[in-house]
Amino acid sequence: MTMHHYRLGIDAGGTFTDFVIADRTSGEVKLFKALSTPSDPTRAIENGLKLISADLGKPIEEIISNCDLCINGTTVGLNALITHRGGKTGLICTAGHEDSIEIRNGHKEDGFRYDPEYPAATMLVPRYLRRGVRERVLSDGTIRTPLHEEDVRAACELFLKEGVESVAISFVWSVLDQTHERRAAEIVREMMPDVIITIGSELYPQVREYTRTSTAVTNAYLAPVMRRYVNAVDAYFRKLGARQPVRYFQSNGGLAIGQVMSDRSVYAINSGPASAPQAGLYVGAPFNHKNVITVDMGGTSFDITLTRNGQTNLNKNIDFLRYRIGVPMIQVETLGAGGGSIGWIDPLGLLQVGPQSAGSEPGPACYGRGGTEPTTSDANLVLGYLNPEGLLGGKLPLDVEKARAAIKRVANPLGITIEQAAYGMFAIVNNNMVNGIRRVSVERGYDPRDFVLVGAGGATAAHITALAREMGIDTIILPKLASGLCAFGQIISDVKYNYMAPAPQRLDNDAAYERIDTLFREIEAKAIEHLKADGFDADNIEIKRSLDMRYVGQVHECTVTIDNFPINASTIDKVKEAFHARHEELYTYAERQSTVEVVNLESTIYGKIEKLRVPQYPAGGNIDQALKGHRDAIFDQSGKATRTPVYDGAKFGAGDTIHGPAIIEEVTTTIVIEPDWTCTLHESGSYLLTRNK
Repeated sequence: MTMHHYRLGIDAGGTFTDFVIADRTSGEVKLFKALSTPSDPTRAIENGLKLISADLGKPIEEIISNCDLCINGTTVGLNALITHRGGKTGLICTAGHEDSIEIRNGHKEDGFRYDPEYPAATMLVPRYLRRGVRERVLSDGTIRTPLHEEDVRAACELFLKEGVESVAISFVWSVLDQTHERRAAEIVREMMPDVIITIGSELYPQVREYTRTSTAVTNAYLAPVMRRYVNAVDAYFRKLGARQPVRYFQSNGGLAIGQVMSDRSVYAINSGPASAPQAGLYVGAPFNHKNVITVDMGGTSFDITLTRNGQTNLNKNIDFLRYRIGVPMIQVETLGAGGGSIGWIDPLGLLQVGPQSAGSEPGPACYGRGGTEPTTSDANLVLGYLNPEGLLGGKLPLDVEKARAAIKRVANPLGITIEQAAYGMFAIVNNNMVNGIRRVSVERGYDPRDFVLVGAGGATAAHITALAREMGIDTIILPKLASGLCAFGQIISDVKYNYMAPAPQRLDNDAAYERIDTLFREIEAKAIEHLKADGFDADNIEIKRSLDMRYVGQVHECTVTIDNFPINASTIDKVKEAFHARHEELYTYAERQSTVEVVNLESTIYGKIEKLRVPQYPAGGNIDQALKGHRDAIFDQSGKATRTPVYDGAKFGAGDTIHGPAIIEEVTTTIVIEPDWTCTLHESGSYLLTRNK
């Protein structure tokens, strides 16, 4: 390594791909943006690296060879699932269970259970590619029916004929005896050497057959897409001289190498926004805030995560895009509300915004790339929030007349002015986002007024004071890196893997305690070996344990976090009490006299990454030097403009304070400060916005 050591984070969104590069010597962090290229994601990476090279005055090869970590968060897996453009997939399952992914536990998703007109989900594996084989393992782990290998071979012959790229194997109770699944996989490898194989009991070794099968199918469906993407990105960075393997950001909130993302593609579904909570806690730390709602508005979507007492909620066994996913995922609420969200008039003559988006191709009308539909960005330009000279420091020119022409398409039918229509779109998209924030806070028992709002994404800062006002939140933190905060979250995150095991045991005898303790030690030994092979020593490995538990007779279990201690007769009461307390927290009661049972157990293993040095911004004192001028901006539904001061964010120093209404222009984002808000730049590089009482 030379004297310069960099760390690079890349977050590919629907409209822009964000690049954050940190100089570990100086502590300086820089942000760059390039338009996303959905047809070839590596082209956006190449374009972004050219911007970094030009700014640092160094060849791309020199920068990449001096990176200790190159991290990629991608929407490739998510987009493949949304658009149903995954690989052609076959399923080998226990005979008689070919339709379990379609029966879906006998009901529709929550919210639509009693809606007879709600359409069935599109199956990732069509019926003719779901092949049942004769075999059966019982719930006690004994084999009742041996595996009929000829059935597996017949399935392979069909898959070869149909051009199947990926195969999922999931048998009933395979988590208690994996012999049949592993033998079936051997036969598939023998007959289909080029196919990708997902073994359900290895990917998701947990009790619940439907969840395991659905998770395996989803993984298999995404695997060809992710493998092509990972291979292309890895090859590109190797060509540039990368000394370390590229790391990819997982839905569980941690990093993994490319091979893991290829084999466990289901962990890539929410790759991009999953880093937001870590970034939110980082920027909140200088203010001692551990209750954080992080909101990220990009060009296409709006992502929300909630962290309470420094802990971010994880989802397991959820329906994501109508497919049951069992593996842990950072809880992200996503809705179609972004800078490219399109305004339209519904059959009742009411103005609506989104969820459809202009994306990056052609983009909002004001981009001048052929778009004609009215979008949120067009509305913000008409309202005076965005600089008519362009975004990204003028590199992305904006056309006010095209924006006005687009907004006119909804203004005229409503019989209102263009300005009123623009503010109407602004208010509606804000209301959509507020409803999403309520879903992760109020509807889950949290008072949003107990949290600070952290802004991420390029479009968020234009809306954030309006969102906070609607939610009753009085404090906002907006880092200068807001528009690339998820990319920044990647470079401060750790390597993270989830290791699971089924453990159906009643907690009423020593043998059960010993079995649980043994399982924990076995899966953690594998995990530690994995991380040591990846270059981590014992001092940089951390383990966190959890158990899925319930009272005997209950149908559903809850996840309980426990400390790392031996499980035996002298410690089992600590485990039981942790469950009782968690059950009471969730459901308001506990039955301490009832027998408790464990269903599954899990160890989360972290490879701790060296954290970046926090830069300190120099003190300011002359805010007038940051004043660029004034422009008309609209802050209410009347459509009347207010002469508003516009500041250059690059000229702010620590402690500099302004009062709303005002606009601060950073290179990659624009902060709109409504009346009754005060904004101060903190020495950590974040703007602190507080509402005047």
